[in-house]
Amino acid sequence: MRLKEAQIARLAEQVLERLTDAGLITLKAERGVVLDRIRGVVAADAQGEDNLEKEAERLLEQTLRSMGGGAGIDRHKMLKMIKERLAKEKGIVL
Repeated sequence: MRLKEAQIARLAEQVLERLTDAGLITLKAERGVVLDRIRGVVAADAQGEDNLEKEAERLLEQTLRSMGGGAGIDRHKMLKMIKERLAKEKGIVL
């Protein structure tokens, strides 16, 4: 799922707010610095998922070509299976 910059910013705000409200963290840097780091981590994670999706689509196309087009195969289901396998191999949580 592709997240827009505004969505990532809101998500980072909520994560920081919930962690501080629950007393789970004490900020050792300015709030803005911490927010920037959280945004960076979320953006990197989203980019990793996008890359995984592209790799899964590429593998799906290769597989379907090797099968002569893959008539009758549920592309969506097969893409999901490939994506899950790649995520497991790479240690990515979907």
